[in-house]
Amino acid sequence: MMRLLILLLAASLTFAQEKPAETKPEPAREAEIIQVRTLTGDSFDRLVSLLKVFQVYMTSDSQMRTIIIYAPKDVTAQVRRVVEQLDRPGSEAALGKDIEMTLTLLRCSTKPPASPGTLPPDIEAVAKQLRTATQYKDIQLLDVLPLRLQEGRDSSDSIHLPGGAPGQPITGTASFHPQAVYRKDQGRYVRFSRVRIQLRVPYGNPASGFQYIEQTLDTSGDFMEGQKTVLGKVSGVNDDEAMFAVIALKVLD
Repeated sequence: MMRLLILLLAASLTFAQEKPAETKPEPAREAEIIQVRTLTGDSFDRLVSLLKVFQVYMTSDSQMRTIIIYAPKDVTAQVRRVVEQLDRPGSEAALGKDIEMTLTLLRCSTKPPASPGTLPPDIEAVAKQLRTATQYKDIQLLDVLPLRLQEGRDSSDSIHLPGGAPGQPITGTASFHPQAVYRKDQGRYVRFSRVRIQLRVPYGNPASGFQYIEQTLDTSGDFMEGQKTVLGKVSGVNDDEAMFAVIALKVLD
């Protein structure tokens, strides 16, 4: 009898050791759509890349600005919190490529030029378009301002131009927000959510005193790398004169 009890005890211990450990069932997974409201282009792609740390199934559409995630609810909730933190200007995902930009300011007049002037070849092509599309025939280069911008970050530079009233320059500021860099079939583009040029133009003379006109060009849009784009017209003191702003962009890799 004692020998039988020992055998049964040994068998029960062996069975307990061979019995597989209980495994917890995997949490249920569900598919959810997360809408990205701010980031576009390369910024959107950087956001998706940062989310790969969660190691779950994920697909995205940059045109619709959506991310589809297939994961447990608690993981999806964490992903949503990260997207909310990064889907805003100035975030780690928003800040990206450096951009070199030139801002060219042209002085235009309806009066024929007193003497034929010369413009750089690339600006002459822009001047030709302006002569064709507007009443301005005399187009002169006022100044070229080199600027350095960063994708996703606000930038502002001061403007100090010749050609105001005698002894009084034109002053102002140029501010930009390049929201995203993205690619199309034709090339790369920079999407600006804000382009604002504010000028303070003096007129009059020292004897009677100077007065000032505040002028603002406020626009936004998508501008192609390597192409000169006329942003628009800044009205002059009178109908015979105006100033036009032209930009050219280069994205630094």
